[in-house]
Amino acid sequence: MSLQRTWRSSAARFVLPQGNTFADRLELAASEFRSCRMGHGVWLVLLLLFSTASSASAGDWPQFLGPHRTGISEESGLIDSFPASGPPVVWRTPLGVGMSSISVVGNNVYTMYQDAQHQYVVALDARSGEKLWQTRVAESYRNAMGNGPRATPTVLKDSVFAFTGEGILCALNRKDGELRWSAATHKEPGGRAAEYGMASSPLVVGQTVVVQTASRDGAVAGYDVETGKRRWAAGNGAAGYSSPVLMKLAGRPQIVAFVGAMVLSIDPADGSELWRYDYVTDYDCNTASPLQLDDSSVLVSAGENHGSTILKVTTSGDGLEAKPGWSSLGKDSVLRAEWQTPVLHDGHLFALDNVGSAGPITNLVCVRIADGQQVWRQPRFGKSNLMLADGKLFLTTMKGELVLVKASTNGFEEISRATILQQMTRQAPVIAAGRLYLRDDSEVVCLDVSK
Repeated sequence: MSLQRTWRSSAARFVLPQGNTFADRLELAASEFRSCRMGHGVWLVLLLLFSTASSASAGDWPQFLGPHRTGISEESGLIDSFPASGPPVVWRTPLGVGMSSISVVGNNVYTMYQDAQHQYVVALDARSGEKLWQTRVAESYRNAMGNGPRATPTVLKDSVFAFTGEGILCALNRKDGELRWSAATHKEPGGRAAEYGMASSPLVVGQTVVVQTASRDGAVAGYDVETGKRRWAAGNGAAGYSSPVLMKLAGRPQIVAFVGAMVLSIDPADGSELWRYDYVTDYDCNTASPLQLDDSSVLVSAGENHGSTILKVTTSGDGLEAKPGWSSLGKDSVLRAEWQTPVLHDGHLFALDNVGSAGPITNLVCVRIADGQQVWRQPRFGKSNLMLADGKLFLTTMKGELVLVKASTNGFEEISRATILQQMTRQAPVIAAGRLYLRDDSEVVCLDVSK
């Protein structure tokens, strides 16, 4: 079915989420303090001020998909093109197997990997690539879809939070890597790892670190940042492969999690469910993170020929409800994000659209939100990951290439392409302080992308 026939949105405009800068978050907190219900005011102020993004400086990338989990960097003054050999290489550091991406805070780079025996969290010097510390956090993890950890470490203040392939959540001292606590979420009552491994990158909200767990009493769970003790569990069913995101929709802060068969909204204060929307895909392969479009709308997209839906979140009595405002589903969908989270820019979604059930064909597309039109498509671009910075898309292909594409709504315009990595990569590029970081199953590479 066509997108136009299923367009049902009453929204006249879409804007970037509120609270994208620290100043915005401060104003949001002040507003919440003035308007919130008695008993929750102080907590909401702390929530909005001290979530992960607020503790990092402007040049940091402290968690999966960046400061606000949108795949967007606020950096400017980056290169407009590079030679066939790619941007200058600052350093290359040998590492091991893993699908974890990279976090950068200050002069430290954090990721996860494994060798033949164990999974590790590792810290590297951002200036030289020198290994500062590494901490063993679990036995090695093996899976038919790829070995090693999947989730990306989250850095908050003096702690690093990590999630292993089988589902062990842990907290480490950021300075020296000392293990503070470890929670085996897959061993909780009724718990089991997702078929292809646990890929939920930890989200820290106030005093709670949140991941998908798929235990008997909750698809998502929150753990105390100081002790690792479980504070609450929410939802049910199998875990998905996406990471939870903190949003403010319909005036209320909420954690939105795309689990195996549904979208869940959770109150960060106590883990209570605010709303849910069923979203069943083959093999529970909901992998791209939910993406906030405005103050009441969130995009969810899945591969396996499923498609995309924009949910409108509104007040209903004393609670909230989510209903589809737009959908483009099935084999003719304009957007089927397999594992790559789309980015929002200038009223458009730039994204990778996978054709077929885990098919080999992936198109790079630009979809206009106002009317749901796919304004351009680059056919067979290839399985890749992307992020947005300085008006450009930085993409990595599974062949190890770095591709620079203009983030234009007028049409596809490739600027530069170079092979950087020698092995397959599934990680999106990370940009922090003018440097771009890539990794595969053998090394981490740091490139200079400043002008």
